[in-house]
Amino acid sequence: MIREERKRKKRRKAWGLIILTLLLVLAIAALVVVKVFTVENVVVKGNDLYEDAMIEEWVLNDEYSWNTLYVYLKYKFREPEPIPFVDTMEITMKLPHTIEIQVYEKGLLGYVHLDSLGQNAYFDKEGFVVETSTELIEGIPEISGLNVESVVLYEQLPIGESRVLKNLLSLTQTLKKYELVPERIVYGVDKTYTLEYGSIRVLMGTAGAFSDKVLRMTQIMPRLEGMSGILHLESWTENTTDITFEKLE
Repeated sequence: MIREERKRKKRRKAWGLIILTLLLVLAIAALVVVKVFTVENVVVKGNDLYEDAMIEEWVLNDEYSWNTLYVYLKYKFREPEPIPFVDTMEITMKLPHTIEIQVYEKGLLGYVHLDSLGQNAYFDKEGFVVETSTELIEGIPEISGLNVESVVLYEQLPIGESRVLKNLLSLTQTLKKYELVPERIVYGVDKTYTLEYGSIRVLMGTAGAFSDKVLRMTQIMPRLEGMSGILHLESWTENTTDITFEKLE
């Protein structure tokens, strides 16, 4: 009896020691989580449409977001709240005090204004409508002259001729490549394209040789800064120098 009682006391003592050790470990772990994993630095990458502070505010959006470990685990198992014009975001913990937010924005090439809805339909490099909004995004050109009354998200712009959309996408991608994105691209009833840069209009003519014409523009446009007028590229080819600038008062 005495021996059995001693064994029970030893087992209780051993279990007590184990429990005490576990509690101590948990307490130390909790202290480390609270004191070490604090958000002191947020690095935002890949964002052009939104300021860093706005992205940070969207991600760190609850009362526990002061803790880097919490933020990391939170977005490990759930997607961030949808943000207009943003495809997705990846949130990682680089250091105990540092959260990195990698932003993947939707590749916007242009938009058409829908008078019936009072909204703008933004499309990507393949002509798919990726966002509709009343917002105007700087650096994204308006496309006017197209007969578009309604759109469906994640479907291509409903333009009658597929060739027109193909040519438009070719032009917008080329302009973006050479950093010559205009404020507006006008598609005329005569199937011509006109680029508007403030007080300067560039007549591109019908579809064809867009890459060569835009390449020539990279040399010409800087010399036209501060002027008003019309740059005629509609008749230009690789074999001609038929480029004129019609200066307007």
